[in-house]
Amino acid sequence: MTALALAPAPAPDRLRCHAPRQEYFAWVRATFADAPASIKSRRYFYNRFLKHWPNLEDWFAEPLLVRLDLHGRVAHEPGKRIGPSHEAGPYLAYLSLVHGLRLDADYVLSRNFDSLFVPKVAAGLGLDLGLLDSFSARMLQLGYAPVSGRSVLTWTFTRLLLMRGDPDLRAIRLNDLTALAEEIKRYCARPEAGFVRASHVSNARRRMPMDQLAEIYQKACLTRLHGVHVLLFNIGQVPEPPFHGLKTAELWRTELTPPKTPTALAAPVTRWLSGRLQTSDRAASVRHARDAFRYFLRWLARAHPDIDAMTQLERRHIEGFMAHLHEHINARTGRPLTARSRHTYLSALLQFFRETSQWGWNDVPGRPLLGRSDMPKLPSALPRFIPRAELDRLMDAVEELQDPHQRAALLLLRWSGARRGEIARLTLDCLDAYPDGYPRLRIPVGKTYTERMVPLHPQAADALRELIDAAKAANAAARHDAWAQRPVRYVFMRRGKPMGRHFLFEDALEIACRKAGLVDGDGNPTVTAHRFRHTVGTQLAEGGAQIQTIMAILGHRNAQMSATYSHISDPVLKEQYEKVIAAGGRIAGPAAEELLNRRIGEDTLNWLKTNFFKTKLELGHCLRAPAEGPCECDLYLRCSKFLTTSEYAPRLRSRLVRERQLAQDAVERGWLREVERHNAIADRIRGLLADLGESTEPSPGDHC
Repeated sequence: MTALALAPAPAPDRLRCHAPRQEYFAWVRATFADAPASIKSRRYFYNRFLKHWPNLEDWFAEPLLVRLDLHGRVAHEPGKRIGPSHEAGPYLAYLSLVHGLRLDADYVLSRNFDSLFVPKVAAGLGLDLGLLDSFSARMLQLGYAPVSGRSVLTWTFTRLLLMRGDPDLRAIRLNDLTALAEEIKRYCARPEAGFVRASHVSNARRRMPMDQLAEIYQKACLTRLHGVHVLLFNIGQVPEPPFHGLKTAELWRTELTPPKTPTALAAPVTRWLSGRLQTSDRAASVRHARDAFRYFLRWLARAHPDIDAMTQLERRHIEGFMAHLHEHINARTGRPLTARSRHTYLSALLQFFRETSQWGWNDVPGRPLLGRSDMPKLPSALPRFIPRAELDRLMDAVEELQDPHQRAALLLLRWSGARRGEIARLTLDCLDAYPDGYPRLRIPVGKTYTERMVPLHPQAADALRELIDAAKAANAAARHDAWAQRPVRYVFMRRGKPMGRHFLFEDALEIACRKAGLVDGDGNPTVTAHRFRHTVGTQLAEGGAQIQTIMAILGHRNAQMSATYSHISDPVLKEQYEKVIAAGGRIAGPAAEELLNRRIGEDTLNWLKTNFFKTKLELGHCLRAPAEGPCECDLYLRCSKFLTTSEYAPRLRSRLVRERQLAQDAVERGWLREVERHNAIADRIRGLLADLGESTEPSPGDHC
């Protein structure tokens, strides 16, 4: 029998012995007083089991199929063989819950014990049915269906109690749940597990392969166990929140480097990754670093099997690895690695060599073997916003989504510009209103470590308000939020646990995109969740929002990220293009001839195309490129980089009037040098107006 990590093992001479016949028969008479047939059958099977197994230790020592009376079927003996252990389950359950006998996991996972929670049986065994009813009510409140919630509890609790040898439901803790999960996986990996399950399923499933039956049973068992963990966490009996599978941190600690990696190679990598794992709150970054080193160490083992220590690495080895990344073909896609993938693989090595050399580790090369210039240059892409026509079709499909959580999640993407993780972690107090009643959303701490308040469209606010009401009614327990560093109560909860991002966003978008016809040739959705964020930023810029506003709504740390939206959507740039280029407007000034004759360099011309609105002056534009340095003169009217257009004619005439007035004032004051200066400016302005074909006389609209 496999030892369980439940509690100290009981003394065999005290627990592994039969109950006295007089005691057990008295219990049977008291429990089944109104069912004489049950009294008779239970006495019969007690005598039969005791006759064949007078020493209970002998029964525990037998193989599982013998203890289940299935060994005859395995040997294909004719007839249905029923052994002395058949129907002994009720007696063994009595021994466990009354005498404290701990049954092994193999046996309790092979038998059904549904009758334990029948009222008269439960009362005789010391089981608290009132507590079980309150657990069932809490499961119903969390969102479980009445029948499935009850079956989850009864199946799991019977196994846990029999393995513990204790009828107290309040005594179950996390180590009991963990031990049962491990035993379920071990049991279902046994070759007999499929055969055992075949004796309990329908004829249709009995025709399935044995390993497939065991796999189905394992999934069902772990799902039930997870449901009980959810319940115990939400009532406060188990403080640790439930999770699916292994904890990621535990997985990383056991698989930081490939198997059979030489110790002198693996030790510094493991030490460096372990340090980052303990100090970093960016789990994905640590995982990427681990994957990068596993990839590098596998390549090193193939290309340079003679290297068994990190101190043997040289620059030429790293150059070989970089060449391999350029030439390698991804087996899954059939294409070379992208620049982003190569950057991810190399960035971990760059950081490792730089930090360990600074720290003075003696088991590493001691100097950086990579530099910033070795990193692949990543293309700078513009935001992929959703075109208006496609957005309208998509949002019509979103409105028709059946699941309210999916519908609200996509509406929040559309109207808030928040990231997926930020929306999935919204708390019950996230919705508020401005003084005028317009909704506003509090987005939790995330990538930028800062909370922010943003306006929220009433359509999204109404959908979110319904979910908040439902989450408050379910009253799921608060969970510790790693970003916020405190317990919080989430909005997107189902059955007492947070909902997955894939269900909320990817699955929902796939349904909506198919309905809206937004799929590619392979039938995949053409819209991703992050494109909503790009769309919000683009629409803000097109509406004339300031960069500070875009930063505040999208949660950007620096202006450069938000300026991207302004560069592609700046209304001033569009206006200048329409008035000067598209409309064929005339231009004048020292730089006009160079511009018209295409004597300006291609780089300067490209810069001017994208930054024309930045060159604006009072009376025109300065075409001085960034490479020429800052302008150091105020005499821009005669500067070779000065350019003006017909659009500035009213301002030029107004300036001409002002220069005439200033010249006259200088005459009256006797300032001859000032008279000369203002007259020169006036002559220059008249020349510019003449080049533009404009009148020098003021017109009624010039003052505007």
